[in-house]
Amino acid sequence: MSEYERMVLMAQDELTQYSSDARKIEKLRRKIGISTSLKQRQEVRAQLEIDMPKNAFTRAVMNDRQTVALPFWGIAGLGLLLGISSGQSIDFMATMIGGTAAIALQKWGWSLDARRILLATLDDLDAPKVAVPNDKDKDKDKV
Repeated sequence: MSEYERMVLMAQDELTQYSSDARKIEKLRRKIGISTSLKQRQEVRAQLEIDMPKNAFTRAVMNDRQTVALPFWGIAGLGLLLGISSGQSIDFMATMIGGTAAIALQKWGWSLDARRILLATLDDLDAPKVAVPNDKDKDKDKV
């Protein structure tokens, strides 16, 4: 397994936790910072920039995967309802097609969201840290 795949799996694992993006990034920051070198992070970051979505539909899937998949869940439910009520097997095809499309869209969106979180984490790791003076340092300057 390449370093890229390993980091994406780590990000997908963090997506399973119910927390804010900032918390997910902070947890990933610790894991990635300890386990990888700067060169590996730069290589993964370059590959992530290539893989990130460029068009509007892909960005919509990345940001709102459940909203994009909702019409396909509706088609699946309607096909199931019509298949049961009318007893026609052709209506069950809509259930299979709609359900498969909805699951595929959500799975793809999950992967894109993990890549987005990973890219944000790598940006946070490689960003220069600016020291913020605290109030105690200001008091020392006055004396």
